[in-house]
Amino acid sequence: MADVLLTHSYHLYYDRKQTRKMQPYPPLGTLYAAALLRDAGLSVEVFDTMLSNPEAEFECALERHRPRVVVVYEDNFNFLSKMCLTRMRELAYGIGHASQRAGATVLINGSDACDHARNYLREGFSCVLLGEAEWTLLEAVQQLWNTREFDPSRISGVAYLHPQTGEVVRTPARPLMRNLDLLPFPARDLVDISRYRAAWRDAHGFFSLNIVSSRGCPYSCNWCAKPIYGSAFALRSPLRVAEEMRQLKCEFDAEHLWFADDIFGLKAKWVAELAAHVERLDAALPFKMQSRIDLMTADTVSALRRAGCAEVWMGVESGSQKILDAMDKGTRVEQIAKARHNLREQGIRACYFLQFGYPGETWEDIQKTAAVIRATRPDDIGVSVSYPLPGTKFYERVQAQLGEKTNWSDSEDLAMMFQGAYNDEFYRALHDALHAQVECWKSSNGGIGMAEALWRRVEELEKTCRNPHPTVLPDLAEPRLVQLEVST
Repeated sequence: MADVLLTHSYHLYYDRKQTRKMQPYPPLGTLYAAALLRDAGLSVEVFDTMLSNPEAEFECALERHRPRVVVVYEDNFNFLSKMCLTRMRELAYGIGHASQRAGATVLINGSDACDHARNYLREGFSCVLLGEAEWTLLEAVQQLWNTREFDPSRISGVAYLHPQTGEVVRTPARPLMRNLDLLPFPARDLVDISRYRAAWRDAHGFFSLNIVSSRGCPYSCNWCAKPIYGSAFALRSPLRVAEEMRQLKCEFDAEHLWFADDIFGLKAKWVAELAAHVERLDAALPFKMQSRIDLMTADTVSALRRAGCAEVWMGVESGSQKILDAMDKGTRVEQIAKARHNLREQGIRACYFLQFGYPGETWEDIQKTAAVIRATRPDDIGVSVSYPLPGTKFYERVQAQLGEKTNWSDSEDLAMMFQGAYNDEFYRALHDALHAQVECWKSSNGGIGMAEALWRRVEELEKTCRNPHPTVLPDLAEPRLVQLEVST
């Protein structure tokens, strides 16, 4: 038996694109929460939905562990959780219903639950743990153990339904953690790491594990939702991060790491200190991470290489300065080539996140982005369309256009939720053409003919897939947010 059973709602095999990629990672956020509860003396188990069939196996886990409390604690370091995919929401509801039938109190934390607390509470969850919630969860579970009745009104940082009126009540927010080193390492022993190792080695020939060095992002891109950490940013000490890297290398046989931070390398001095600790502890493993083009200075990139960095995913978004300014991105197009150069000099793969369909984007803007890709030749790209998430300035601009479908079903959906300049067919063709362009540079067999044919298809669709009334570009005369100074 277990006092608490933690789980999450992302299942790899519900997602076509991620199943093909086969790069599964343990639910890091869930395992942080499990580690804190266990350190407080509670009996904790984790039902990991990533590689297990949740609909077939979760009720067996309930029967086996007979928990008093079930917590759907999403991995808030997984960008797929932040996308609030429809299939995840349906699975979370199903887990909640099964847990209630088993007589357990059910709590939930995650981006979608924070954005749509009323919906989850009406499905029977006792409360929604808002934002950064490890300490909130611990307090809630301790109250359940020490009192006869659960009273969420006495817990900071939760939402619940008022017992008389049925209205959603939100208690005062809980302050965010400033010292992340107070948390124990994630309880990776509570999931079956061998299944992840087998999946990775079968698909790629090596084993990768995930880790984080920070929480949050202080930048203000107006399409980026931040329901968990807001605009706060907190760093772990470089020594603790290096020690965890060494643990993953020596105790879990990791051969590669994915730093799942929203933004990595924000402070150049911190990166240099991490590199020194990694070298001293012999903790280096090849790793990939995500950052910004303006942070990839020569000194920072050199330190990243010494720490083991092999691949950087940068939020390039667009090759049009007009669109970058409309997004409040705070970067300049010319910084793309500079970042690419600095990474190439250190032998680090440079990969671009690209976003199309932002309000006001025209065919000329799309061509500018394509030109930047051809000029700088990134090692890989990720192509998406603008995706309105609650709580963002972008969402507010297009909310009136949103219909019944307000979330993607999975990460390959790529449906436009609002009136962009073109329809879904055009953006999917653009996705395929740009990927083919990058792939032909990497292939010994060429493939340039296929890339050119796909681009001709995009040019044909540009004339036939235009929307007659696209969303207009916001007034660029409104005040722009000032770019942050990078600490050295």
